[in-house]
Amino acid sequence: MSSTRSPFQKAPATDLATDRATDPVAVIVSHGQPSEPDPPEAELAGLARQVAALLPGRDIRSATLAKPGALDAVLADAGPAPLIYPLFMTDGWFTRSALPKRVGNPAAHILAPFGADPSLPALARDILAETLAGRGWRADDTCLVIAAHGSGRSRNSARATEAFAEALAALLRFREVRLGYVEEPPYLGDVVFDTGAQAICLPFFAASGGHVQEDLPEALNLAGFPGARLDPLGIHARVPQLIAAALARAMQEQAA
Repeated sequence: MSSTRSPFQKAPATDLATDRATDPVAVIVSHGQPSEPDPPEAELAGLARQVAALLPGRDIRSATLAKPGALDAVLADAGPAPLIYPLFMTDGWFTRSALPKRVGNPAAHILAPFGADPSLPALARDILAETLAGRGWRADDTCLVIAAHGSGRSRNSARATEAFAEALAALLRFREVRLGYVEEPPYLGDVVFDTGAQAICLPFFAASGGHVQEDLPEALNLAGFPGARLDPLGIHARVPQLIAAALARAMQEQAA
């Protein structure tokens, strides 16, 4: 594939078959839900279909780690060097240790996770700008609360959230930006007091799992958080385009 071709440009008829034959299989991988693995598996498959629609002719697959045998099944005929896209927020233990072991192929190329994508802060800026405009608010009069997972065992999750918050703050200036976590201090329930009515909570999560559906609302409700509550970043309508762009870049790099 020519390194000058646009990531989303369809190959000319003369070399389309060659490109399709040589492009690596791409697999989008997420945590999933161990207690109920099938719904997240189906949701991730839907995301993979959306990404595939943006990359005509490319083999885009998906699997959650929580679904027994799912990752092994999609990798069984994925070729010698598949691309693995981690739909995770943190470049930490899962992406550097657990996922490579589960993939079991040293030649597989594991991309940077969703949460570390350099275009994610710009997506969040656009989401927040739409929210502000819809409510007639100004960013410099608004408190932004970024809700994230955190970890009691490692600082990787907090560092990823802090890096995202810093990049976002350079794009859109809020009156105040607060970070709150589910599994480490400062806990979300402790940082959402006294935000004022003009506040927005943005979940720094890849999916609508248990934390987003249960822990976040519980913390916000207990604190009487009066502001806007947004969906997690990972389910926004523009996410397939972000993932497709990352995969297209990786495919071009491998073909160069």
